[in-house]
Amino acid sequence: MAELKTLHDLLSHEVQTLYSAERIILMGLPRMIEKAQSPQLKAAFTTHLDETTVQVERLEKIAAQLSISPEGDGNPSMKGLIAEGEKVMHKDATSEVMDASLICGAQKIEHYEISGYGTAAYLAEELGLTEVAQLLRMTLEEEQKTDTLLNNLAKSNINQKAMPGSGIL
Repeated sequence: MAELKTLHDLLSHEVQTLYSAERIILMGLPRMIEKAQSPQLKAAFTTHLDETTVQVERLEKIAAQLSISPEGDGNPSMKGLIAEGEKVMHKDATSEVMDASLICGAQKIEHYEISGYGTAAYLAEELGLTEVAQLLRMTLEEEQKTDTLLNNLAKSNINQKAMPGSGIL
């Protein structure tokens, strides 16, 4: 593990952590798409899978600008969030409750990413790395939009369908 002596070191660490997180997400999202029953939820996850691919490329560009490798110590937090979601996906659940559960897990991931990208963008701004900050903020906005979309899907129909006796199809 590299030493953290400066804000640049910390930003580098955060970029590597985010890179690891996004790569882990790239492995987990296809399973979530497969398990989702709601067409709108499947579409949201598919769109986010495409965005995540671009986000990985963006982090590789940022790493190059910081003169670091995007590879780092890994991301045990994201591994844990994905493992938690996988555990739930193996439970016996109705399709409606599974969709609600997938949204719960995805929003935990989005909130983690929102905090990570927000912090990294702030560090980049503090260091005067305007382009790096802009790239990080682009991803931050995408993550916030995904979180809002998932929240709206849950509130507008998925959670209601999962309620006992809802009769909503």
